[in-house]
Amino acid sequence: MAITPVVNAIRVLEKMVPEGELLFISAHHSGQHSGVLKSGGLNMRIKDFVSWVNREAATHNLASQFVPDDPHGPLQVSRFRRTLAWHIARRPGGLVALAIQYGHMRTVLDARTSSRYGARSRGGIHTVLDVETALAADTAARLRDRLAAGERLSGPAARRALTAAVQAPRFEGRIVPRTFVHKARAYLARDGIVLYDNPEALMICAFKHDVAMCEPDPGATAPRQYDCRPGCANTVRTDDHALLLRERADELDQFADRLPPPLARRLRTNASRLRATADTHDSTPPQTAEAPR
Repeated sequence: MAITPVVNAIRVLEKMVPEGELLFISAHHSGQHSGVLKSGGLNMRIKDFVSWVNREAATHNLASQFVPDDPHGPLQVSRFRRTLAWHIARRPGGLVALAIQYGHMRTVLDARTSSRYGARSRGGIHTVLDVETALAADTAARLRDRLAAGERLSGPAARRALTAAVQAPRFEGRIVPRTFVHKARAYLARDGIVLYDNPEALMICAFKHDVAMCEPDPGATAPRQYDCRPGCANTVRTDDHALLLRERADELDQFADRLPPPLARRLRTNASRLRATADTHDSTPPQTAEAPR
């Protein structure tokens, strides 16, 4: 399970090495005749790649594409594993994908005491995720900025999401020490306001356990993002969601044109429902997010 750029990169590697060989066999990447590329060789390639990107950015006057120096040191392979795991785990169904990607089934069986994604010891990625989710680091901050720009919210939980966006602290990349992990867990354990962005369902979930239609387990502090259901009281939508609802409705209509009448009617009914939801959103007055004093 991987994103498109990763799939494309693997396909290129498969063309570079003979069939049946390891993708990073040294003979086809560094001229050595045994073994695979070691971390040192990979780190040199990352350094060369960053230099190439910066030269190209300068040549084409693309300042926004420049890779800046990192105050914590050069980019190396050891730093990518945690970054990739962080992004995988935050997607709907991400814990399952993380378990598949790294081969640690305990990430599925026990999310709070899951294994590290690079070893079998306890702790690991979920202590990081708990803290960052508890701080409402990204979703709430982006929502607050959108509201300040005049974007509207709709849905049964719009008022709760507005409150969360106003009250959530702004995340600026700080490192949270382990001593704060228990505080994060306590925050998540309360039945309060934590925002979960779910791009696949075209909505934000302002999670409240006792009204969640995804039927989370007793004591769960997060929704089942792979099981979002229409009509849930935790639903929140933004202007972007309304636009995407219409795009998805158009796609359903296009599929319906090529299907037998019974299936076509079902798809067109779903398309009409999506457009009606978008129309309801567009008729909602914009809200204003003002930071608490």
